[in-house]
Amino acid sequence: MSLFRDDGIVLRTQKLGEADRIITLLTRGHGRVRAVARGVRRTKSKFGARLEPFSHVDVQFFARGSELIGRGLPLCTQSETIAAYGGGIVTDYARYTAGTAMLETAERFTDHEGEPAVQQYLLLVGGLRTLANGEHAPHLVLDAFLLRSLAVNGYAPSFVNCAKCGMPGPNRFFSVAAGGVVCVECRVPGSVVPSPEAIGLLGALLTGDWATADACEARHVREGSGLVSAYLHWHLERGLRSLRYVEKT
Repeated sequence: MSLFRDDGIVLRTQKLGEADRIITLLTRGHGRVRAVARGVRRTKSKFGARLEPFSHVDVQFFARGSELIGRGLPLCTQSETIAAYGGGIVTDYARYTAGTAMLETAERFTDHEGEPAVQQYLLLVGGLRTLANGEHAPHLVLDAFLLRSLAVNGYAPSFVNCAKCGMPGPNRFFSVAAGGVVCVECRVPGSVVPSPEAIGLLGALLTGDWATADACEARHVREGSGLVSAYLHWHLERGLRSLRYVEKT
């Protein structure tokens, strides 16, 4: 029997019995973790209020063994709030739908419980903080998060040089299957010709050039979001359920 302590973001919750919940978190040190929180659905439980989606928490786990992830689910025995990002997200529809898509993305990219995914964790913390503070339009924050999640998991798209031969850009064509923009010689069936502004926007979101991203016209933002969605769908092999509800400009 062992105690473990870690900090993480609550991704989702599920009802268990009459008063308990199964809490899914993305943690700094243990990756994705599912744990049972007992009694958190009772009206008087202050503990439960800290374990809501979007919450950044410091959590103590109790596991029956030397490893946190074993045969059974560990118990979540204590929780302290680090940052309640939900307060700045759930009251705004655009932020809420974008944030929900971010949580789902983080869970999909951390398939194996107990495996550290520090880059994905830090990316999610930063994305939720930016979203809650209203620093940029929610759909831009989401697209930036999706692109960077793809990148840290080994699927970084190219928006300048040809994704197949490396020919210096700019290149006109975009292929989801090829991994981004491609030159005329490497063009494959199914390639599209997006506007230079949309490609420039996606490159800015990937690198954190918010001055360029914030100044982009709505039509180019919508075009870029379509490319991001298609690229994500290709690599996840199925789309995000929550993405259909995201409010676009």
